[in-house]
Amino acid sequence: MKINIKVLTAACLLAVIVVVSCKKQEYTFGKIITPTDVTVTTQIEGVDAANPNGGGSGNVSITTTATSAVSYKVDYGDGNVEIVPTGKVTHKYANPGTSDYTIIVSAIGTGGVTSTATKKITVFVAFEIPAAILQNLTNGSSRTWVTARETPGHVGVGPTNTYSSDYYSAEPNQRAECLYDDEMTFSKDANNNITLTINNKGQSFFIAGATAFYGASGGDNCYNIDITAPRKLTFMNATSGSTAANSTRIQFVVPGNGLINFGTGGNTYEILSLTATTITLRNIGIDGLAWYQKFKVK
Repeated sequence: MKINIKVLTAACLLAVIVVVSCKKQEYTFGKIITPTDVTVTTQIEGVDAANPNGGGSGNVSITTTATSAVSYKVDYGDGNVEIVPTGKVTHKYANPGTSDYTIIVSAIGTGGVTSTATKKITVFVAFEIPAAILQNLTNGSSRTWVTARETPGHVGVGPTNTYSSDYYSAEPNQRAECLYDDEMTFSKDANNNITLTINNKGQSFFIAGATAFYGASGGDNCYNIDITAPRKLTFMNATSGSTAANSTRIQFVVPGNGLINFGTGGNTYEILSLTATTITLRNIGIDGLAWYQKFKVK
């Protein structure tokens, strides 16, 4: 019987190729080691006795260590997650006010195995006051303001659904003298916090509806009150529903009784307009009306 050697050889060669090509390729990661002894330490910027949750920058330095870790995944607790090869990072929290965050760190070992550690922190973040507001209000450091007594409407009142003194606007020099001698000084520190200091010469003007709020009794008049202690202001976006057409959309809260130089019983002041020489403020009084004050640079 005749055998075709060429065909048989080709068939055998093909079988060898198929066997070789079908062999599964193997990979290796080496020895898989799970990280141990995971630690997390944090340092909130600006922490001191007066500011236990930080100075307001929101910056937090985070240091993570672990045995046998090749990298770290950090969940900052504010919706942001990051891979940090060295285990050291500074994160800036942005939510204004004082908030709690839980940091979750995953130490990553060979083969992707992880070990985790958590730490809860409380961080104070100051509202980032727009640069133009900072500059015009404080002149970059400190600026003193007085009532714009010669300006029509330097004191006014209107409904809460408008942004003008529709009910009453004072004529030049029409109000009590104690309103006109007050000096309001806005000062900025290195962290862009603003403090208000008032020299009211011993008396401030109250509307009739607010006299009891300030511990007095009577109608619209000048009353003795000590408001000399500096007060740190809290700034935020305006909540009144105003627009860029009628407001800067920035407001601030005066702690304590909230009084600047015209006591309405309210403590939140929206900055309707502000230049290097003039301010117009809007404040909702205890009587439910919108009160207006206009200042000028001393």
